[in-house]
Amino acid sequence: MEPNALSAALDALRREGGVYLDMTVSNPTRCGFQYPEQEILAALAGPEVLAYQPDSRGQTAAREAVAGYLGHGLGANDLILTASTSEAYSWLFKLLCDPGDEVLVPSPSYPLFQWLAALEGVAAVTVPAIRHERWNLDLPGLEAACNHRTRAVVVVNPNNPTGHFLSREEWAGLLSFCASRGLALLVDEVFGDYALEPGADRLPTALEATDPGCPLFVLSGLSKIAALPQIKLGWIAAVGAQARTLLDSLSFIADQYLSVSASAQAAAPELLRLAPAIQSGILARMRDNLAALDRVLVPCPHLTRLPVEGGWSVLLRRPAVDPGEECALRLLRSAQVYVHPGHYFDLPGDGYLVLSLLPPTEVFREGITRIVAALEEKAG
Repeated sequence: MEPNALSAALDALRREGGVYLDMTVSNPTRCGFQYPEQEILAALAGPEVLAYQPDSRGQTAAREAVAGYLGHGLGANDLILTASTSEAYSWLFKLLCDPGDEVLVPSPSYPLFQWLAALEGVAAVTVPAIRHERWNLDLPGLEAACNHRTRAVVVVNPNNPTGHFLSREEWAGLLSFCASRGLALLVDEVFGDYALEPGADRLPTALEATDPGCPLFVLSGLSKIAALPQIKLGWIAAVGAQARTLLDSLSFIADQYLSVSASAQAAAPELLRLAPAIQSGILARMRDNLAALDRVLVPCPHLTRLPVEGGWSVLLRRPAVDPGEECALRLLRSAQVYVHPGHYFDLPGDGYLVLSLLPPTEVFREGITRIVAALEEKAG
């Protein structure tokens, strides 16, 4: 519960009124994007929000809107609404696991999984991916990590922060592994609409599966799809017969909470209609920022950025001349730029920094100029 050295330094800088560029920002509402404000406010002000009509699975109209947005033959009855994907994980861990059970999480990945699992008395066991031109799922590693307490595998497609999509070959192997071991498969697709440099063999969505052979649950929500994290609405889609047979039990869990607000559910159809235009602005910004990064890196032989198949982050690779957190502290103090060291996301070694692609382009350009100058000076 104690802050790490980087967080402590950042807090001290804020208390002193120091100015810095935040290259980690993941809150789109603070990045200067243009939102259709009047339409969003009108969607949240409908008369439906004045009535309480609890439904453990979520109001039918909202589920129909989500099913329509997702496509792939989904219907309202295949969905359960949640307040967030974090809550969705919590409910699925309750459904699938007893205290002391385990879920497998390929890494690098988002560190929140460890805490969400621990809060349910479940262990999240990381299985490192293999880096060879791209990040590759280590299927033999998953097999070796599986034991009699393993209940599920959690994957993020595309991954956060590496940005890689599952390949179709990896997807086939993952389905076969889960089916043969009797495991559920949880696929987080919150960044699925943000493909930037995707490979030709990528799996765009796990919703394509028609007969997965295992309980398959696909998670997402408005936080990323509509870039509206403050409107708390996520969902769990059950794909295939085995997952659908568990929906009544999952609905029972949801009924103990009834956490999704009437306003979020009433607004869902309109917000999903607006989502593609919002995504378009974010994608344009991220492409501009990637181009700016590439231009700055041209004369820098010591620095490279990894391909970004999708998502909101980019990995900057640097010579590991100092530990990751020490490097981030140096950048904060000497260049007034805040970055995340790679080990925060279980990236191997000290050679990675994780940068957000969301900042306004002029802020991003200035930030990477400072970062590159400081890194090149150290490497030289």
